[in-house]
Amino acid sequence: MRLPQERTPGCPFDPPPELAKLPPVSRLDFPDGHQGWLATGHEAARAVLADPRFSARQELKHSAVREEAQFGQGRPAPPGFFAMIDPPGHTRYRRLLTGQFTVRRMRLLEPRIERIAADHLDAMAAAGPPTDLVTAYALPIPSLVICELLGVPYEDHDFFQEASAKVARLDGDTALGTAQLARYLGELVRRKRAEPGDDLISGLAGDLGDVELANVAMLLLVAGHETTANMLALGAFALLENPEQRALLREADTVENAVEELMRWLSILHLGGPSRVALEDVELGGELVRKGETVALALPAVNRDPRTFADPDELRLDRAEARRHLAFGHGVHQCLGQQLARIEMRVGYARLFERFPDLRLAVPAAEVPMKTDMVVYGVKSLPVEWS
Repeated sequence: MRLPQERTPGCPFDPPPELAKLPPVSRLDFPDGHQGWLATGHEAARAVLADPRFSARQELKHSAVREEAQFGQGRPAPPGFFAMIDPPGHTRYRRLLTGQFTVRRMRLLEPRIERIAADHLDAMAAAGPPTDLVTAYALPIPSLVICELLGVPYEDHDFFQEASAKVARLDGDTALGTAQLARYLGELVRRKRAEPGDDLISGLAGDLGDVELANVAMLLLVAGHETTANMLALGAFALLENPEQRALLREADTVENAVEELMRWLSILHLGGPSRVALEDVELGGELVRKGETVALALPAVNRDPRTFADPDELRLDRAEARRHLAFGHGVHQCLGQQLARIEMRVGYARLFERFPDLRLAVPAAEVPMKTDMVVYGVKSLPVEWS
């Protein structure tokens, strides 16, 4: 069996229906001929992400969606790509970066995020309807925030957004986008060493070499705006299509939980989610995973596992167990910027529908173009209007 990728027409928020029919762990045929496994069960996926007998090392893994992995299958991850290595190397990078992403520091950013959201809502109101919510609101918020955090000039955002999109595509542009970002960030790192500022790149310059610092910045830059921007736009689309749930956003104690439920229900890492390779024979979900076999995680199915989530296909912003989702991962590789992403989404959704309570789609839902050709699922554009 190959990884199911086709969604049901007219159901843009639901994963491929074949995933729900699979057992928690099943055999999977990889594009390069590797025989591995697919985990669709929540318990099995959580076990894989927490067990040190499963490795994140790039050179050992096989891709479930393309013949070559995102940064070069069969080759060790370049210095600084900490998401693709194991401890103790991963631990070193994680320790350096954790101090930059503390909950306290992220909360100190919240007033700035509020201001950025307000400014873009003001601009939307001044320009009038209709507008594309992706370019007017969902993309600028996380892009501005990650630029300020890293010290990347925002005037270069068109370039790095285009390059980041290439990295996330499934059509072979990955290597080109990676090379373009590497050159750009390499030059930026050299400038920061000469003229340091109050930003993350400058703060890490004393601990990391040029190449690894540029690569750390690349991972954070791509992850820091691509995923959150897609969540803001796709989540807004989901809320527009579920008005009874959108009404719950008016309750202050529901907004934080709404973010968790949208993360669970949408699971935007629909194809290129986390995968691991067994370093030894491991029993998983009643199956024996042999040493060297890759286990891919189908997060859209994992986060709708009926054994963990009651009525999992229903969007319920007040769902009590929503935080059990694995959209941010689990274990030592759990998303470093998850608290920042949560704040951006909490502010983004709440302020959008406060400012435009009658916001609605400007086109039929079936005409909203979806990103089915990207590692990160979302909408290519979201035309909206208001009275």
